[in-house]
Amino acid sequence: MSSALTDLFPHPIVQAPMAGGVSVPHLAAAVSEAGGLGFLAAGYKTADGMYQEIKQVRGLTSRPFGVNLFMPQAEYADPATVEVYAHQLAGEASWYETELGDPDSGRDDGYDAKLAVLLDNPVPVVSFHFGCPTRDVLDSFARVGTLTMITATTAEEALAVERAGAAAVVVQGVEAGGHQGTHRDNPETDGTGIGLLSLIAQVRETVRIPVVAAGGIMRGSQIAAALAAGADAAQLGTAFLATPESGAHAVHKQSLTNPLFVRTELTRAFSGRPARGLVNRFMREHGPYAPAAYPDVHHLTSPLRKAAARAGDAQGMALWAGQGHRMARELSAGQLVEVLLAELDAARTALSLPGGAGGTER
Repeated sequence: MSSALTDLFPHPIVQAPMAGGVSVPHLAAAVSEAGGLGFLAAGYKTADGMYQEIKQVRGLTSRPFGVNLFMPQAEYADPATVEVYAHQLAGEASWYETELGDPDSGRDDGYDAKLAVLLDNPVPVVSFHFGCPTRDVLDSFARVGTLTMITATTAEEALAVERAGAAAVVVQGVEAGGHQGTHRDNPETDGTGIGLLSLIAQVRETVRIPVVAAGGIMRGSQIAAALAAGADAAQLGTAFLATPESGAHAVHKQSLTNPLFVRTELTRAFSGRPARGLVNRFMREHGPYAPAAYPDVHHLTSPLRKAAARAGDAQGMALWAGQGHRMARELSAGQLVEVLLAELDAARTALSLPGGAGGTER
């Protein structure tokens, strides 16, 4: 990795920015304090709300951290399909005794206002999800000393990231929990995502910028595998979701290892964009009919998800999780970083020993 980025965090561990109240200041600060790179998730927050959280992190740690932004979404969803989906959700609204949200509540997530705040009050790293910013935007961040990273789910997207001038690319495998960061939401490609190790290799042969690997990583040995495949650091989300510093709902944390939830799937049921979560009743009943309409569907189902959370009903919540969710550990964020580093060192040692995975005895 370029010295500019490696100098920011001594250990190759990045805490994934998880929107919806999970990546709170205490989590980001704890990871950064432990030598990783903590992240705030600005998605679904106002520009001022984001700024207040940045101030909180600065009050908790003097170490570098990052802020993640959602890119504005093109208006290509068919309003008729959203209306039909709203009718299908009427029973959910009745069950949870709430109204459905307004699907026309905004498509840009306050993007321009957030850019202005981050350029006026620079943070060490800014990352982007759901698309690639313009070179002008990335150049503006470079001028104020902010390094930029952009999610890519294919080698082609990674090439676009490099050409735009980003400092690094976050390579997201299909195993990752939460929303896939595809640059364009194309329903025809649903179910065609690439596994992380294959994707790292493809991207490594396509671009020269640093690669941060994301997708299902829960153990230090998996970090070692990602680094051996060509990544410069690993980004973990679900692993940190279970920590006490995480802002995830208690039911969400418990569900990661609850025997009732045996698998994850990519679904459009909650937001209208493919996102991986624990398979529950809501996903089974509505996933097959959910339209490709983000953020319209996100706004539509928001009151339902909040009502389910208030009721402690895991079957109606968006339980975002990666494929490794059953490996979640109840450790503090700092302890988790320490354990991951010990596992990483052990894996590296095993790879270097004669007869280990890195070679054979002669």
